Amino acid sequence: MARSNKPVNPGAENALDQMKMEVANELGISERVRSQGWSTMTSADCGRVGGHMVRKMIEQYESTLR
Repeated sequence: MARSNKPVNPGAENALDQMKMEVANELGISERVRSQGWSTMTSADCGRVGGHMVRKMIEQYESTLR
């Protein structure tokens, strides 16, 4: 089965983009992203952003379980 980069919930795309920029801001790369775009970012930078996003989503989910 082919993988898709589209979110399961189409309404979540804006929220995920906002979260991505928040994480980029926390990591200090948001200005570079705004001026150059995501396509110029290194895979390490993109991986860091994705990793932090996953951690935040897990933390948010776990907080709803308590």
